[in-house]
Amino acid sequence: MDEPATRRPGVYVLAAHPDWRESRVTRLLLQQARSVPGVEVSDLYALYPDYDIDVDTEQANVQAADLLVLLHPIQWYSMPALMKLWLDEVLRYGWAYGRAGTALHGKDLWLVASTGGPETSYHPQGYNRYFFDAFLPPYEQTAALCGMRFLPPLLLHGAHRAAREELDGHAQVFRDRLASYPDWPEIAEMGSCPITDVPATDRPARQA
Repeated sequence: MDEPATRRPGVYVLAAHPDWRESRVTRLLLQQARSVPGVEVSDLYALYPDYDIDVDTEQANVQAADLLVLLHPIQWYSMPALMKLWLDEVLRYGWAYGRAGTALHGKDLWLVASTGGPETSYHPQGYNRYFFDAFLPPYEQTAALCGMRFLPPLLLHGAHRAAREELDGHAQVFRDRLASYPDWPEIAEMGSCPITDVPATDRPARQA
């Protein structure tokens, strides 16, 4: 008797770049993601040029996935504006967080990002003044609030000057990770997803 096929974990790559013509890294990684069987990919700026996000569709895409990938360049120490709007609109109270918001519990969140400045610029003596880890807490806490694990980010610094060989190697690592998820050595060493309680008193019902 044949054994039932094992379900392959779902991966949803959410990509955002305001101008793909100017992209050296994110565009290449987007192409790689589209070449991995079973990976769902959304190009936010192509899908929603008017910034009118289809919340129902996006929630369904995330809920069907085991891994949500945020793929974008770092802009002003954060994510592009449309991706921030996506978080505001899609990760709603009562769905993504709060006592009734359990849709994302047990899933993983992976940041894949690039910076224009080299790694040495993210240093107390560099012009960015902080190590890059100082800019990660908003991502980490977003994951925690939604009951997700925040996986170690995949970063490429100095995107403007990176050699083609470095870009290709980085893209291959990204593709291999997507194809092999969740069989990553570091995941085996991580704990379970956090459960964060948001008291109802912190989000009182709106008055009619």
